[in-house]
Amino acid sequence: MSRRTPGWIGTALVVTGIGVLLWLERKRPLRIAVEPPLRRIARNAAVGAVTAAAVAIVERPIVTRLSLLAATRAWGLVPRLPLPRALRALAAIALMDYTLYVWHVLLHRVPALWRLHEPHHADRDLDLSTALRFHFAEFLASIPWRCAQIALIGVGPRTLQLWQKLTFAEVLFHHSNVRLPRAIEAKLSLYVVTPRMHGIHHSVVRQERDSNFSSALTLWDTLHGTARIDMQHDEVTIGLPQFRDDEDVTLRQTLALPFKPTPIPTFPLKGKESYPPRG
Repeated sequence: MSRRTPGWIGTALVVTGIGVLLWLERKRPLRIAVEPPLRRIARNAAVGAVTAAAVAIVERPIVTRLSLLAATRAWGLVPRLPLPRALRALAAIALMDYTLYVWHVLLHRVPALWRLHEPHHADRDLDLSTALRFHFAEFLASIPWRCAQIALIGVGPRTLQLWQKLTFAEVLFHHSNVRLPRAIEAKLSLYVVTPRMHGIHHSVVRQERDSNFSSALTLWDTLHGTARIDMQHDEVTIGLPQFRDDEDVTLRQTLALPFKPTPIPTFPLKGKESYPPRG
């Protein structure tokens, strides 16, 4: 008899979680909106839909087949660990989370990759819809990295799916515009990324933006010295300094952004803001 959880249960949990976060964003907003919400949500949903289509068509067939091979041929580190199956799955999820942290750092450090990640940070507000605002070119560029994660760590299909669901849930949570009680968030941020923490990562100021790279576990930022929790939420201005007007963040501009010619800065750069304006 199969012990797999029915797919509708996972879907119901995701939908319920999204509903709760949307309700909390209305009842306990962390930041005041800069742009009309409906226009932003529609734009971010459109960007996310294009990316989801690219993932379904290109990435998913590749990583699904690779994870099957990794499972049947016992590739990678985790299958060699002398641990029970459940602990090996937890180890694989933790290593996937850590290597996602490394990829996120590279997106900010490597100029060509930053241009693919820039549309995500160009959003002038930060809420649940920003979690969908990832450019399709960024996700396509991540496929070789994802393949390396799966093969070297040794991630089978079920563990991969579980990691994907947990990561998506956490990304929705830490992008949300929800004002948690400070005492609760202070304790929670010792373990997982919270809305205030990720708000610092979306700051217009370069030094603030180059912190809090973790997607789920804050352990990785702590270990690498990139954690920053010393700011109040009302001290953070969200977005990028070169994209402050309505015409800078339209759907057309967002989708075209990685392909626009622009001077590429040399990293690392000094000063509060190192990215040159486009145009």
